[in-house]
Amino acid sequence: MSELPHVVVHVAVSLEGATTGFELDLARFYALAQTWREDVTLVGADTILAQEAALATVPKPGPAENGPLLAVVDSCARVHSWRALRDAGHWSGVLALRAASTPKGAAESSERLVVGAERVDLRAALAALAGRGASTVRVDSGGALTGALLAQGLLDEVSLLVHPVFAGHGGHHRWFGPSHPPARAFTLAGNETIGDLVWLRYRASG
Repeated sequence: MSELPHVVVHVAVSLEGATTGFELDLARFYALAQTWREDVTLVGADTILAQEAALATVPKPGPAENGPLLAVVDSCARVHSWRALRDAGHWSGVLALRAASTPKGAAESSERLVVGAERVDLRAALAALAGRGASTVRVDSGGALTGALLAQGLLDEVSLLVHPVFAGHGGHHRWFGPSHPPARAFTLAGNETIGDLVWLRYRASG
């Protein structure tokens, strides 16, 4: 098995690369996300926290027997809705990715993995997930986590579902985060027109 799994980020963007400030086609986005049949869905804590209010009111059928594992990068132990996430019906289980310095709060997940000293070591986390049998990891998160993966050369594939709109003043967040990622070449792996949307896929070169 490879030392690291195949890591892909799948993002809905506006024409200027924003992820906010426009109405995205959620149904199409998640239908296309099934392309990879990932073993692990990797998410940042900010993304989970932004959804906690909605998560409290949705049906909770329980873990999805054949679903992927949800792994949440949570260095500061800010996420507390572990049981609701586990029972949301999308994932087979939840895993908190923590650092050695992470505060030990009363609300712990059912399982946690400590990788890194002050912050979660993303490379070590991916290696550990590969060791558990994961071959494909899909990033479903905001720009901070995506940008960190890009900066460390850990993204193998970029999938952009481009919407025909400029977000304007509402487009505060870019899919790669607040900082410009380091220079790196990608090769076009596929492009498809879906109505007014364009689906672009690129794979890292070398």
